[in-house]
Amino acid sequence: MDLRQLAALVAIADHGSFSGAAAALHTVQSNISGHIKRLERELGVELVDRRTGQLTEEGRAVEARARAVQAELESVTSDLAALRQEVTGSVRLGMISTTARWLVPLLLDRLAVTHPGVRLVTTEATSSALGVLLASGGLDCSVVNLPLNNPDLRLRPLFDEDIVLLVAQDHPLARSATLHLKDLEGVELILPAPHTGFREELDQAARNAGIELRSRADIDGLRLLGFLTLRGYGPALLPATTVADVPTGYRAMSVEGLPLRHVGIALRKRGNPSAPTRALMDVLGTVISAYVSSHGHLHPASW
Repeated sequence: MDLRQLAALVAIADHGSFSGAAAALHTVQSNISGHIKRLERELGVELVDRRTGQLTEEGRAVEARARAVQAELESVTSDLAALRQEVTGSVRLGMISTTARWLVPLLLDRLAVTHPGVRLVTTEATSSALGVLLASGGLDCSVVNLPLNNPDLRLRPLFDEDIVLLVAQDHPLARSATLHLKDLEGVELILPAPHTGFREELDQAARNAGIELRSRADIDGLRLLGFLTLRGYGPALLPATTVADVPTGYRAMSVEGLPLRHVGIALRKRGNPSAPTRALMDVLGTVISAYVSSHGHLHPASW
C-alpha cells in the first residue's frame, strides 16, 4: 500500500463519495477509484460499499490506521524545524465547550508570544466524541472530562472545578446562606442528559446523599442548559466556569455534597506527539496554572 491509497480512503470517509474525495484531493474520480481497488486487492477485503459510498467495517478499521499514519507524517516537518529551534506547524486540539470559552483565548495569546509559528486548530465536542477522534488520528490532543474510558489514550489531569447551582434570586433556594445536596430533593432542575459522564456523577452524588434528583428537562449541552435557566425554566447544576459571568437577578451557589469536576489532557498512546503539540502542552500547563490560581472555583488537579 502507499500513501495515496490511504489518503483516498480517508477522503472518502470525510466526504462520503468517490467524487467528493476526488474534489478534495484535486484529482479525478478514476484515480480515487484506482487507488481504492488496488488497496482492496492488496488487503483482500472490500473497504468501500459502492452502493452507498460509505466505508465498510473493514474500511473503517483501515481508515483509523491511515489517519494515524497521516498524523505521524505531518509531524516530520515540524520536528525537523524544532531541531533548528523553530517550532512551526498546526496542532489539532479537541476541547469540551465549557472549557474552550475561556481557555482558547489564553492559549492564542500565549502562543503568539512564545511560539508564533504554531497554528491552533480547535474542535469542540463531548469528551467521548473527542476521545474517538483523537484515537483515530483526527486530533493531536484533547482537553476532556476525566475519567475517560478509552484504552488507546493516555490521560493527564489539568485542574478540578466546582459544580454550582445557577438559580434565580427569587427562587426559594436562593434565600439560603448555604446549600447541601439534600436541599435539592423534590426541586425540579434542568439536568444534563442521562448516561453522560457529568449526569452520572450528579446522580451518584445524589444517591450518596440519600436523594434522587428530579428533572424537569434533560439537556444535552451545558451552554443550552444554562441558557434555559436564565430564561426561567428552573435551576441548573453546572461547572463553575460555565457561569463565570452571572447576570443580575441570578446566583451561582456552592452546594455541599457535590463532587468536583475533573478536567485533563488526552494523548494517543501510539506514536510521539509532534513538536507543535509538545509546545502547546507546555503552554497549556503555564496558562492553566495561572488561571486556576486566580479563580476560587478552580483547583489544582487531584484526580
